[in-house]
Amino acid sequence: MSLSALGREHDLDQIIGELLALEGEGPLDARALDGILRRHPKDGCGFFSKREILRAFRGAPGRWPVSEAAFAERMRTCPTRSLSGILPVTVLTKPHPCPGRCIFCPDDVRMPKSYLADEPGCQRALQNGFDPFRQAWNRLRAYHDMGHRTDKVELIVLGGTWSAYPERYQRWFIARLFEALNRFDPSQAPPVDDELQEADWARVERAHRANETAGSRCVGLSLETRPDHVTEAEVLRLRRLGATKVQLGLQSLDDSVLAANRRGHDVEASRRAMTRLRGAGFKLHAHWMANLHGSTPERDVEDFARLFEDPALCPDELKVYPCSLLETAELMDVYARGDWRPYSHDELVELLARCLPAVPAWCRVSRVIRDIPSPDIVVGNRKTNLREVVEARVKEQGGRLTEIRSREVRGETIDPGRLEFVIRSYPSELGKEHFLELATPAGRIAGFARLTLPRGEAPQPELRDRALLREVHIYGNARALGERSEGVAQHTGLGRKLVEQAAQLAADSGYATLAVISAVGTRAWYRRLGFTDGTLYQHLPTQ
Repeated sequence: MSLSALGREHDLDQIIGELLALEGEGPLDARALDGILRRHPKDGCGFFSKREILRAFRGAPGRWPVSEAAFAERMRTCPTRSLSGILPVTVLTKPHPCPGRCIFCPDDVRMPKSYLADEPGCQRALQNGFDPFRQAWNRLRAYHDMGHRTDKVELIVLGGTWSAYPERYQRWFIARLFEALNRFDPSQAPPVDDELQEADWARVERAHRANETAGSRCVGLSLETRPDHVTEAEVLRLRRLGATKVQLGLQSLDDSVLAANRRGHDVEASRRAMTRLRGAGFKLHAHWMANLHGSTPERDVEDFARLFEDPALCPDELKVYPCSLLETAELMDVYARGDWRPYSHDELVELLARCLPAVPAWCRVSRVIRDIPSPDIVVGNRKTNLREVVEARVKEQGGRLTEIRSREVRGETIDPGRLEFVIRSYPSELGKEHFLELATPAGRIAGFARLTLPRGEAPQPELRDRALLREVHIYGNARALGERSEGVAQHTGLGRKLVEQAAQLAADSGYATLAVISAVGTRAWYRRLGFTDGTLYQHLPTQ
């Protein structure tokens, strides 16, 4: 070992020792960390990164008086990534022709339709050649290096219209994603396999079964598609692939606006798709756009209200995307003619400040802007903190937000004994919806469940006469499987309480069985609660 390497090792030892001497728990105080790094500069002139410090700690197992997990939690970079209780791993499908001809979509031949090569997730996909295994593996390793646990993963597959890809490619892509989770080892480089992009259903199912006990388990799989592609056959295929959530590009609920933007489907297609997916137990994640060609701020406010007034819609989660003009989009021609203009900053902020307070307490607004690099935007919003600006405007106007994201406990300490059950009920086209939340006295959500009580006969024989448990989610920092910690929501029995409450509501409503759309990596947990395996769902007698 060279003298410089010995010096770095000594400095890292000193840094770790001083960090461990600091009092307190949770993420490090930035000022305290800065002071320690300045006292022990890297090679006398630079600063060690958190990743380097964490790597040095891991390189000497058993040497320090705290566990790796505890030290990693203190050193965690980008802690908000896992504050919702799970670790999101986003991957992209390869470029493929899109059936849509939307005038607002960019056309970057290097990317799936509607995506740009400069977007962070797209850059990672390009670097990995769009290979699902390498994308997932390298993202997990990056998270591990930042101090995040990688045992509970939500796989988020982007790329426009998933349903337009050949089924052969879909099977291969999903099998490779699960194989990456099953074989993940942060100390190794991703294996180089001779892949022919071929996988039958047996291979998908083998990867699923292996993931039930893998070190990195899939606790949610999200796929995105268009409303006009959601047939009954497609719903079954999505479920067979292991999907639990579908992102659906509604964009507008005004037929004239959809036609002006050449969306290629009408509002009725969106209503039908949402109802079919809800009837199969999926979590519904809708996309809605403001400032589309043919709309106005006032029309947008009215359009946004339809999301929750129409019982065929009522999304569980929502992405709001104000339209931005991109150079390769056909909207450029409309803009050049003077037939479309971007809303001013004040118009957009005022519009969203009117819309967001109207989102019900059972819906989560995950985004308020699209993550498009500013240089790619010809005209339109460039404010990356638009959500923060809008929330400040709502507060100034005396309003408040009740949507889920604004009420999550996130990293807060909670007392499980003081949590209260709150049941919020609302109608859907399918029947009755119950949103069960466990909340603190201040109204912060520690966990929730979504229960659907359908009326009529389900199209899938496996779900006939069943109540549907569409989601169970516990918030707070992602904890290791089986790990218990004081003051955190995960692994304290809250999930069991929510399932028991849902089963009781189902029984009281005359349903003898509760079916759950479990993720592959949560099947074992549901079995411990008494559920038995069906073909695509798990089932629990309620009486």
